[in-house]
Amino acid sequence: MPQPQPRERAGTAPPAASWGRAAALAGALALLPLTAACSAGGETEADNKPSKASASAAAVVAPARIEVIANLTGCKANIRVEAEELREGTCRTEQGDYLITTFPEEKYKQTWLETARVYGGTYLVGSRWVVSAEPKMLEPLRKKIGGNIQRLQGFGPTPSPS
Repeated sequence: MPQPQPRERAGTAPPAASWGRAAALAGALALLPLTAACSAGGETEADNKPSKASASAAAVVAPARIEVIANLTGCKANIRVEAEELREGTCRTEQGDYLITTFPEEKYKQTWLETARVYGGTYLVGSRWVVSAEPKMLEPLRKKIGGNIQRLQGFGPTPSPS
């Protein structure tokens, strides 16, 4: 029996660069029941600390609401995933597109990050939320909403420079 195709609204298709993040999300959801007890490890944080202003913004965001984070970054989020383990919304701005993922509990965020490690990447991580964006966007977003920039090391061979 053919599977129904997901419906997308016009103009809301994710950018090509986010397919890897979508795969990470799908993997996280598929592995969540199996890995919920695992803890994340091996992450490295960039040497940056939130300013006092962003620290207070992070406190406002702490209950992990996509709408609040999006508002602080100057965007209106398009919610694309509503699940028990997470919510996900996309933002489109002149500076670029980014994905905001929130979690009802810290353990779900840790599981998501552990799964994302397979793909590598750099993320802005706060209390029960993660922002996925091009690395050049993360520092300006961090100044607005707080959190820490984390670079996750992928598995497998590292591409050699050409």
